[in-house]
Amino acid sequence: MNVADNEQGLSPMQALQMRARLNAEIRRFFSDRQVLEVETPMLSAAGNTDPNIESFQTVFTGHESAGASRRWLRTSPEYPLKRLLAAGVGDCYELGRVFRNGEAGARHNPEFSLLEWYRVGWDHHRLMVEAAELIEAGLALGGHRPQRRTLSYRDWFFESLAVDPHTAPLAELQAVLADVRIDPADLSHDDWLDLIVTHRLQSLNPGDQLLIIHDYPASQCALARLRPGEVSVAQRFEIYVGAHELANGYHELKDADEQARRFQADHRLRQQRGQLLPDIDQRLLHALPMLPDCAGVALGVDRLLMCLTGVADIRQLLAFDFARA
Repeated sequence: MNVADNEQGLSPMQALQMRARLNAEIRRFFSDRQVLEVETPMLSAAGNTDPNIESFQTVFTGHESAGASRRWLRTSPEYPLKRLLAAGVGDCYELGRVFRNGEAGARHNPEFSLLEWYRVGWDHHRLMVEAAELIEAGLALGGHRPQRRTLSYRDWFFESLAVDPHTAPLAELQAVLADVRIDPADLSHDDWLDLIVTHRLQSLNPGDQLLIIHDYPASQCALARLRPGEVSVAQRFEIYVGAHELANGYHELKDADEQARRFQADHRLRQQRGQLLPDIDQRLLHALPMLPDCAGVALGVDRLLMCLTGVADIRQLLAFDFARA
């Protein structure tokens, strides 16, 4: 490696060693809890329909009897892990590489390490505690002891900005970012909420605080269940350490018809934006009715490593970043 030592004095070899220690700690954490490590395909005949995530695609040139020729590099192992859960595998996790197109820089590499795990019979509140415990175990390798705090998505906005994200009109959200140069064309209500999170709220989180945010707007449900009420919310959580978003988890939806509607809504938005239309995962939809009641979470290992080492640029923690791969 020819990466220069970073500002914290961590050499390239030390970065490799720390990654190996963190991976070993993750596997110890799950071994102690009897959660099974599994491997799933990196190439799939179906892609991620999320309009905010772009997939890499490739073409298989072998005989057509082998399967669909167009293949997508996974953006997470979520869909095949859920198929395993539906088949009865029980509590499981995968630690491996995933791929997302379009972003490379100080906090993003198109190829990165993701940890994803599922707990049968758990809801998102129980899982968010375990996810915090795993992050704390990882940070302890560097002697860090973050303060843990839990807030609802609404309280997060209201406490910091006096804005209710569930009821605020678009003009009120735009006013929060009045000093930021933003092209408002084609931005939805949820896009403005996301921009407020990235441009305002994340930076307000103290560097020594592990912040758990739960109960997101129903419109940001992705693959999470909805909880009805005066204001319907998604049974979803995210975890931040300082300004770094580390984890995203759900109480998992198992209604195949509802999930199909969400995939189709993603496709409609992608068409409006002129984006590629990844093939919808019909095998996942077929498996969802057999999915046990469970919660799952994905955690960015490289981001956790950044928090552990104090390194501000993800490229300094990779053996070969995208420009040198």
